[in-house]
Amino acid sequence: MIYVTGDTHGQIERFKEKPVSALKKGDTLIVLGDFGFLWDGSRAEQKNLHWLGKRRYNILFIDGCHENFDLLGRYPAEDFMGGKARHIDGNLWYVQRGSVLTIEGKRLLCFGGGESDDIEDREEGVNWWPAEMPTPEEIDRCRASLNAAGGGAVDYVLTHEAPGQVLDFLNLRGLRHNWLHTFLDEVFEKTSHRQWLFGRYHRDQMIGTKVRAVFSDLVPLE
Repeated sequence: MIYVTGDTHGQIERFKEKPVSALKKGDTLIVLGDFGFLWDGSRAEQKNLHWLGKRRYNILFIDGCHENFDLLGRYPAEDFMGGKARHIDGNLWYVQRGSVLTIEGKRLLCFGGGESDDIEDREEGVNWWPAEMPTPEEIDRCRASLNAAGGGAVDYVLTHEAPGQVLDFLNLRGLRHNWLHTFLDEVFEKTSHRQWLFGRYHRDQMIGTKVRAVFSDLVPLE
């Protein structure tokens, strides 16, 4: 079974308590950005990563706004379930932007990234990295992946940020509007997805029939 949850921000308790702790061997858990377990490179952090990699289920995560992209970049990218991912430890993988993964017969478009609202209060290379926002090359790779997937025929779209039209519906557009929202609008219109799930806004809410904001819920992709 495939499950999705929202930002974990390095909180190991999320994985030690139900419902996550009840996941079975062969299950897959996907975290929708701001994973937070690669931040300072400390021994304690490495211990947590090793513990997560030893879970009986697979843990995949996309990146969010608050990641140490220098640390993430140290892990080599490799082919993974039809897309690209960086192998962190054991059953723990960091999925690259624009990958279309095939898991249990379902096609999942994964695209991380987002713009921090408090950039002015952060220090580059310490608690903020420009790589939080996708590059034009990553956007092009995403378009190419969708074309290769039959012109956008995917089952689920999994992102950290939300499309601009969703922010309009939630009256959140005023937070900060950028070109990533516009690109995600393009993806929304051009894909025939069954459901779009995003994690950025720390809420658990069904939005219409095809969009879902996810934070602490554990959502099965059925």
